[in-house]
Amino acid sequence: MAVDAAKIQNALRQEAAKIAIPGGGDLISRDMIRAVQISESGAMSFVIEAASPAEARALSPVVDAVKAAAEGIAGVESVSVVLTAHGPAEKAAPAAPAAAPPNLKVGRHPTPQKGQEKAGIPGVKKIVVIGSGKGGVGKSTVSANLAVALARQGRKVGLLDADIYGPSQPRMMGASGKPASPDGETILPLHAHGVTLMSIGFMVPEGEAVVWRGPMLMGAMQQMMGQVQWGELDVLLVDLPPGTGDVQLTLCQRYRLDGAIVVSTPQDVALLDARKAIDMFGKLKTPVLGLIENMSTYVCPNCGHEAHLFGHGGVAAEAETLGVPLLAQLPLELETRVAGDAGIPVAAGEGAAAEAYANLAAGLVQGGMG
Repeated sequence: MAVDAAKIQNALRQEAAKIAIPGGGDLISRDMIRAVQISESGAMSFVIEAASPAEARALSPVVDAVKAAAEGIAGVESVSVVLTAHGPAEKAAPAAPAAAPPNLKVGRHPTPQKGQEKAGIPGVKKIVVIGSGKGGVGKSTVSANLAVALARQGRKVGLLDADIYGPSQPRMMGASGKPASPDGETILPLHAHGVTLMSIGFMVPEGEAVVWRGPMLMGAMQQMMGQVQWGELDVLLVDLPPGTGDVQLTLCQRYRLDGAIVVSTPQDVALLDARKAIDMFGKLKTPVLGLIENMSTYVCPNCGHEAHLFGHGGVAAEAETLGVPLLAQLPLELETRVAGDAGIPVAAGEGAAAEAYANLAAGLVQGGMG
């Protein structure tokens, strides 16, 4: 029998309101419980969002109490809680002013703390992110098909859909259902076409918007990177959201990434944004493994006429300028779109498109990625 999610949420509010927190009040009166999710099997997850790292540290003892209270609610089988801080870390007391004025650079790029070792994922040999400067260039399509093509080459492949606000991998990979949690802490991923798969799209109803602020988004990313039982993988591909935002910064700064692949169309506007993505990876010390020119050319299936709807060769020229490999020039054709909408990536079949992805995967394997 399906659980009554609304009833459980109300019960959570009542239980949390009974627990006093440092500074006065409770989690409910101070509006600190966010992103409550309840699966049909009774698995509950939510985020406790503090205003600052100092407040988060003070709340650490409260987390266990809230979790225990939630586990006692009828219909709840397991509970997972993430504690995040919305504000920046406290700054050290300023030193005595020097004779010269300080160099205040607006928008200074954040860097990892010295001596802070980046995290890996147990059992995962390599982590490769796939990004783009802007949306609409086919990054998620490339990610899904490359994952399937690598799996067909005999590699153990995982695919993480890190586009929290616009997850598309569940549809493209033809996977559905709620990931299970055997102990309320770890998450069992889904599998499709030989690929181990995880996406926030499995956690929320299709068509429902994920309206989260940065800390909640980062809490979800932390769970999907660290709490998913990925198993033994040769490579984990991470399908990034477009742009250069929180997800990219967090992954590059906190995790040991083996490289990034940047997808762009030949269009000048797309290339402008692709350069920004490449610049971001450079600043974050993440090596760019190469560029992929998607929608490179269109061949009419009726007459065979070839047209360059978005221009042609722009990504190849950019790769040469930057001194990075051009990994592939993928055509714009109907078969790939139809296959993705049907949940069977074109790389899982036969034909010219599948062969193009097979060649891309083979080249990456030879280069040591897979």
